[in-house]
Amino acid sequence: MKSVGCGGHCLGVRRVHKVRLETVKVLVIGPGGREHAIVRSLLADPNVSEVHAAPGNAGISKLVPTHAIDANDPDAVAALATRLTADLVVVGPEAPLAAGVSDAVRAAGIPVFGPSKAAAQLEASKAFAKQVMAEAGVPTAMALVAANAEEAEAALDTFGAPYVVKDDGLAAGKGVVVTRDRNAALAHAQSCFDAGGTVVIEEFLDGPEVSVFVLCDGHNTVALSPAQDFKRIFDNDEGPNTGGMGAYTPLDWAPEGLVQEVIDRVAQPTVNEMAARGTPFVGVLFVGLALTSRGTRVIEFNVRFGDPETQAVLARLKTPLGSLLLSAAKGELDKAEELRWTKETAVAVVVASENYPDTPRTGDRIRGLKKVEELEGVHVIHAGTALDDDGKVISAGGRVLAVVALGTDLVEARERAYDGVELVQLEGSQFRTDIGRKAARGEIRVAASGVPTASKAKA
Repeated sequence: MKSVGCGGHCLGVRRVHKVRLETVKVLVIGPGGREHAIVRSLLADPNVSEVHAAPGNAGISKLVPTHAIDANDPDAVAALATRLTADLVVVGPEAPLAAGVSDAVRAAGIPVFGPSKAAAQLEASKAFAKQVMAEAGVPTAMALVAANAEEAEAALDTFGAPYVVKDDGLAAGKGVVVTRDRNAALAHAQSCFDAGGTVVIEEFLDGPEVSVFVLCDGHNTVALSPAQDFKRIFDNDEGPNTGGMGAYTPLDWAPEGLVQEVIDRVAQPTVNEMAARGTPFVGVLFVGLALTSRGTRVIEFNVRFGDPETQAVLARLKTPLGSLLLSAAKGELDKAEELRWTKETAVAVVVASENYPDTPRTGDRIRGLKKVEELEGVHVIHAGTALDDDGKVISAGGRVLAVVALGTDLVEARERAYDGVELVQLEGSQFRTDIGRKAARGEIRVAASGVPTASKAKA
């Protein structure tokens, strides 16, 4: 059965089944903003009796018990889940998934929301993802894999500028270079070769980018509300790529049939292909899209909730998250409650450390967070934070936190988010001032041929 979530632009089958679950204890794995947002949503679920996190951060530790373990160690995570008698484990970041944490937890007999090591190759290897997309007939950019400078030069010349060069492996969202400078493209490729890796070189995709999270249980798929994030460090999409400097949702400018098209042409075929390979996909298939002049194209797959899109998307989700993730972990998404969303718009603005994304400055006090939380419709999601010996919040990473705001529309949500950002005191910090600005001004256009139609959605 195919099932479809509703995020404002959605078609599909209305699910009427509701499953009343016993209360569950959940363990969330990861240290970042994505995990803080997940913990926050789980605590709002009446079916969730208890939440733990490992290793967590300063914000998470104020909400739930945290455990200082190596999140990338499968045996350590499985042992902790067993000791806690967890009913569900939610794995946040990509590195633990690629390390096989989900496999170890499943082997311990505990339901886990997160793909196996084999299925996580959809993110851990861009070349593998391209193979799966080709087999599944998923529309994506043409690409070539290069293992040395000569192959890279040939691939760059095949596609021409702008050049798109991606590290084949995990790079925390920063392994991609898009440039018109051929020498810069070659230099990035060479740095990947020097590290013992390969690169995927692709044709450039025009048009606005969209992120869609699709929950998967190995067979069924449910899409969450589409979001748009901002990868570059500086305003107007300038500077190097980052893990993401902000996001907003829903996308009022997105084509009406977009979510249905993602399910029919991308997510469901991919899940079917993974099942046919004997590596069923359970978890989040994060579909990064470009709405190009030639139609919708997949830029890349990730195998976990995106950061910072998750902070904005979950702020709008009214359906109990724990029940939803447990249904996916147990292969029962077709019985899950229909997704419900607040009508408000959500905006997340990331506050980053000085010198991010190069060598971020850390260890500085962060002040003003209580004042931010007092603003109407605003909350703070911690990412790279920790507590010092005095119990004070300090910076501990590149992307330090996100200010998330809900508003009646994008204009109000942006105003509230930036009012919150202005109250954050962190020496040397930086943030983008244009998160959602073009959309708020009605300046985003989707090419006519990129608009999904009912016939295209089922092609």
